Amino acid sequence: MNRERTDAELVAAARCDPEAFGELYARHVRAVHDWHVRRIPWAAVDLTAETFAQAWLHRRRFHDRRDGSELPWLLGIARNVLRESARRDRIATRARERLGLPLDLGGEDGYEAVDERLSPRRALARALEALPESERTALELRVVDELGYDEVADRLDIRPAAARLRVSRALRRLAPTTPKEEW
Repeated sequence: MNRERTDAELVAAARCDPEAFGELYARHVRAVHDWHVRRIPWAAVDLTAETFAQAWLHRRRFHDRRDGSELPWLLGIARNVLRESARRDRIATRARERLGLPLDLGGEDGYEAVDERLSPRRALARALEALPESERTALELRVVDELGYDEVADRLDIRPAAARLRVSRALRRLAPTTPKEEW
């Protein structure tokens, strides 16, 4: 007579026999997956995999308290995995917000938007385009063309003091306006 081993027996055997843990996995994967699906359907597969990875790592901690069933223990691990995942997501979301990155990269252009925001040349081009034309022109003549203020003033038909003021205002507008946060 060949009886089926209890979960407790399989966990004990899994300490030296990985196939015993595979049997446990096959026995409970559907229940753990369904538990995650009811909470976060889009991440259920990953969370289920992490639940069993944690169960494998901590298999020596299992104590038979439920007539040989490991399912309550696995669901406790699933709850902790879900909680840790939510905590990591909150941290990542706050970091994306601080960096000004899009929160949802689901669209096809999501990664391009990140590249766009992280590209210093593109960011500078956007910032320059946002300047008033008179300030942008004065700044380009002074910084890009490396002209002195007298020459900038001649080209724009203004006084040198006005050229200095336009360049100064443009630079101030381009400077970061938010203080850096402590990490």
